[in-house]
Amino acid sequence: MATTARTSTYALLLRGINVGAHRKVPMADLRTLLTELGHGDVRTYLQSGNAVFTGGTRDEGALAADIGQAVEKHFGFTVDCLVRGAPYLRAVVENCPFPAAELEGRQLHVTYLSERIDPGRLASIDVKSFLPEEFRLGERALYLYAPGGLGRSKLADVLGRPSLTKGVVATTRNWNTAVKLAEMTGGTAR
Repeated sequence: MATTARTSTYALLLRGINVGAHRKVPMADLRTLLTELGHGDVRTYLQSGNAVFTGGTRDEGALAADIGQAVEKHFGFTVDCLVRGAPYLRAVVENCPFPAAELEGRQLHVTYLSERIDPGRLASIDVKSFLPEEFRLGERALYLYAPGGLGRSKLADVLGRPSLTKGVVATTRNWNTAVKLAEMTGGTAR
């Protein structure tokens, strides 16, 4: 009797590519690279380093390391990579501590984290001085409400300081992208 290998759907989040003239990763090339690594049903979303693919059930960290090495070899520079499965992406959307349905996508952001961070790292932030901007820490995710958008957010600047994310890969997406990645992996519908 033949056994069928189990496959899972993942999202790949690349950090800091296609911003300005440096660190260009064309999405067509990224799709080809992921396919050459043996992943199936490879799709990309936007130009900011979001891809969805299927593959055997594997450790997300190992997948991210393998893809990171392949990206460096192919494109000639190091890129931080996060890989997350559909259940995690669904949980990020479902556990949003802000009223996402009432907000514009540009007002709400998720910073995906490679590991859970100690809330004590963020304790020094004087949250009242940034109102109406707010943040909440989730499970390997940080939610940011920035009513003026990320580009104008003073709180985002503080949260992005290396001292707060030392040793952790962190990459941010707006809410529309967070929801779309969950949808593309089969994690949730809008």
